[in-house]
Order: sequence, then structure tokens, then C-alpha cells
Amino acid sequence: MDLDDSEKPAEFVEGLAKGLAVIEAFDAEHGEMTLSEVARRIDASPSSARRSLLTLMALGYVGQKNKRFHLRPKVMALGSAYYVSARIEELLKPELKRIVDTYGDASSVGTLDGPDLIYIAHVSVQHARRASAVIGARYPAHATSLGRVLLAGLPDAALDDYLEKMTPRALTRHTVTDKDALRAIILQARADGYATTVDQLDYGITALAVPIHGAGNEVVAAVNSSGYTGLLTPEKLVEERLFALRAAATAISATIARYPVLSAAIGP
Repeated sequence: MDLDDSEKPAEFVEGLAKGLAVIEAFDAEHGEMTLSEVARRIDASPSSARRSLLTLMALGYVGQKNKRFHLRPKVMALGSAYYVSARIEELLKPELKRIVDTYGDASSVGTLDGPDLIYIAHVSVQHARRASAVIGARYPAHATSLGRVLLAGLPDAALDDYLEKMTPRALTRHTVTDKDALRAIILQARADGYATTVDQLDYGITALAVPIHGAGNEVVAAVNSSGYTGLLTPEKLVEERLFALRAAATAISATIARYPVLSAAIGP
């Protein structure tokens, strides 16, 4: 997430920020890049990007082959440190497994990071090729059921700011990109206490999500249940799974309240 100079603390370390930006620049579409490609991705000069890459190579986080850079497995340690310290496996996955054991398909927990939805827990029995909900995956919040529920939980001013700054991206031909339409959808999710999506993130995904609340009743995360569009409708999801999904959200909220580390890890 880019910060304005006014948002940076006095002891902000630009070098560290640049190094983390380099790591985040690699994704499914940019699995390996040249120096100039990395520089463009992080909006930095080639010399600055080179220093970051060489530092990360020395630390074992980045490798190089034929003038193209790629991430090394050591990067996974950064994500696993969060996963282990927040006790995600122990505290969140049991509820997701209960949902999947009952209905099949998949269930996830996610939270907001700027304009994106980040998956922090996931259980699935699905094996088809489609947009992945693996831990740490991030997608535009407006195109996911989890993201829409989380956006619905924002204060009005924060929602207005999000809609003003966002650039809606069509991930399928069904993805809603009109800002007025998105506002109406998000406000309806706020009124309903849940959100549904059909083929918004990827073809074949129909999903239902509900909010997870923190100790102050603020929305800190969301949990969903998703399946194949050809076998499910939003109405069927709501009818069959909404009660169980809300029960899971209540149980996760109670777990968050009991474990301060988890609360701090997924809270605002």
C-alpha cells in the first residue's frame, strides 16, 4: 500500500519499504521479471530497484536466472510467521472445516488491506482450476463476497473514500465496475448483513459472505461459503447456508475476543 509523505512516521525506513514492495511486485502474472520490469512495477529508478533486489538476493528471498529475477522459497517464511503467530490453523480453520464438512465446496476468512481482500484462512474440497483462495492471496475487494461485506462494514466516510480512489477492474464480463452500482450493492449488503456474488471474481464461483465482528462490534473480517455457479444460485446459498455461516461468524468473533494476538492480527 502506497503512503503519502504525510502518512509516514518520522522514522519511516524507505529502504525496507522498497524491499517489501519488490517482494509484493511478484504475482501470478509476474512470476519472473527483469530489473527494468521490477523498477516499473514498484515505480522506482533502476538503480534503486537493483539495490533492493541485490539485498533480497543476499538474504535468500530473491533469485536470478538469465537476467530475470524470481522469488525464492524463503519468502514463504514471512507469511508463515503471521500464520503461526496469529494461530490461524488452530483458531480459525475448525469453523471453516465444519462448513465444508456440512456443505462441501469451500470456505474462507478474509480481511481488507486497502482496496484489496486478503485471504487469511481457507478450507476447500475443490480441485478445479480457478481463482485461488490460498492464504495470502489478494483480489480487488469489490469483486468478492468477502470484500463486499467488509466494505459494507466501513464507516460512510471510509466507504466514500474507497469508492472515490478505486479503479474498478473487470475480472470477468460479469464484474460490476460502475461505482454507483457498486455503492448500491455494498449498501444493500450492509442492510442485509450478507453479500452474494456470481462470477464476479472468476467464472464458476458463486459465494455468500457474512461479517465477523471484533470486541467493539466493528467488522474486522468476513467468512464465506462458495461453490460452482452451475450447481448453486445465490438464493440457494442464502436459504441453505446463511444460518450456519452466521453461526460460524459468531463463533469466530468469540474466538477473536478470547485471543488478543488473533484480535490484533486481523483487526484494523
